[in-house]
Amino acid sequence: MTSASDRFDLAVVGAGPAGLAAAVAAADLGLHVTLLDAGERPGGQYYRHPAPGLGAARPEALHHGWRLFDGRAARLRTHERAGRVTYLASHHVWTVVRDAEADGQGEGKGEAEGPGGRGAWRLHAVVGPEEAPAMIRASAVLLATGAYERQLPFPGWTLPGVIGAGGAQAMLKSGLVLPGRRVVVAGSGPLLLAVAGSLAAAGARVPAVVEASGYLAYARELPALVRNPGKLAQGAAYGAGLLRRSVRLLSRHAVTEAHGADRVRAVTVSRLDHDWRPVPGSGRRVPCDAVAVGHGLVPQLELATAVGCAVRSCPDGTPALDFDADQRTSVPGIWAAGEAGGIGGAELALVEGELAAASVAYELTGTPRGRRTALVRRRERLRAFADAMAAAHRPGTGWTDWLDDDTDVCRCEEVPAGRIREAVAELGARDARSVKLLTRAGMGWCQGRMCGPAVACLAGGALLADRRPLSCPVPLKSLAELPPDE
Repeated sequence: MTSASDRFDLAVVGAGPAGLAAAVAAADLGLHVTLLDAGERPGGQYYRHPAPGLGAARPEALHHGWRLFDGRAARLRTHERAGRVTYLASHHVWTVVRDAEADGQGEGKGEAEGPGGRGAWRLHAVVGPEEAPAMIRASAVLLATGAYERQLPFPGWTLPGVIGAGGAQAMLKSGLVLPGRRVVVAGSGPLLLAVAGSLAAAGARVPAVVEASGYLAYARELPALVRNPGKLAQGAAYGAGLLRRSVRLLSRHAVTEAHGADRVRAVTVSRLDHDWRPVPGSGRRVPCDAVAVGHGLVPQLELATAVGCAVRSCPDGTPALDFDADQRTSVPGIWAAGEAGGIGGAELALVEGELAAASVAYELTGTPRGRRTALVRRRERLRAFADAMAAAHRPGTGWTDWLDDDTDVCRCEEVPAGRIREAVAELGARDARSVKLLTRAGMGWCQGRMCGPAVACLAGGALLADRRPLSCPVPLKSLAELPPDE
């Protein structure tokens, strides 16, 4: 347990692949590290663990690249025992602010000091189900906050049995349960292949993987493909596994409607044109009792944008953090790694975590960065493939044609597409924020994380990174107890 007097060289937010790799690498380099994560066990969304009570004998069977995680998790435990890493589970960081005590004591106000100095940043968190307050001080901060799923609504998507593709995988990995017996996997992006393969291997019948993009789009990015033969082999392995289980792959198709009363009983699958508009007369009905749907991931940036970190637009239209070759953001003292810089997968996240740790150690202590050149080259190679992947699966603007006016776009506030279209056509809304003020779309519990991409598209604008003072719900008591300078 930490106290307000504890100060660390580096605070890592997020214990997924990037954060875990960064924490153990920084400790290897002699830094005093704290690793904060909202989850109960390290691994993040990617390396989910079955609940202990389920008695899973081989959790690694549900994961790709488990060995890479297991080795780092063992190093984390070793560093914990040695006192080099303090791992804080169930800590949901809701803001990062400059440490007023440190500001003004060094020569450069707000600059990160050495490991013996006072911390330059304060991280505030709520802890566990009781939401107890916690505060951590650190000289440097590394944000590895991951991402969440992008959903594009369609008629019937609020029916029980329609879940996120990542949600279906989470159910299987952490709960050892299937979302249904006959599951249609739909949306866009390489995650669909992994999800379909996992569900089929666990005993579900997957009648189809419905991919809205066309895989021929990858041909336009041939140099990135050639530089990453391992990624091609991985995709081929997923495809071969689906073929063995008679799973049909439908590219340039989408689930455009879900049918059922008490739960989903079937979906309509339609062929799409190059702008993702449904081709008239192409719809076919596919029986199912569950739908796992997702259109890629969106970087989670609330902590970074609140402190002023610059963002860039990725090839798939999502905002991501803009950082330099050493993973530094535009704010001195703040580094980032993993999906926050653009969706690229676990392998890229591990590389970026190690690179960021080496950069922090060099800046704080002057530790030589012996592997920097190799890590940068590997990062650039993997990032090139990630950008090619994002470009290939960028949603077409015509997907809104499969929405009728009664389809709820914002599930939390039950705002239908018709009301959003009215706000744009008749009330002059030109972006998601204007629509939010006029319709309440995005004002619910998820704060626009679920409906944000759809609302932005219906409003005719780009998906922008929000600046939020709080990255999660915080009890008023925790805010009232903050010191006056915060």
